Amino acid sequence: MPNSVYKVIELVGTSSESWEKAAETAVKRASESLRDLRIAEVSELDLQIKDGKVEAYRAKVKVSFKFEK
Repeated sequence: MPNSVYKVIELVGTSSESWEKAAETAVKRASESLRDLRIAEVSELDLQIKDGKVEAYRAKVKVSFKFEK
């Protein structure tokens, strides 16, 4: 197996339902424009609050993909 290099980018996905859906949103969107996704790591979770209520769940996700020339 030849040596490989992977690039890591950071995305923020949002959802009105859950942190899991927010992370899934980030990965799904990344897969539309990047090839050969490998690993997704949730690095941070937070909430958007409006008028004392949760408006959106946010997941900061690090996604890696194979780096090609």
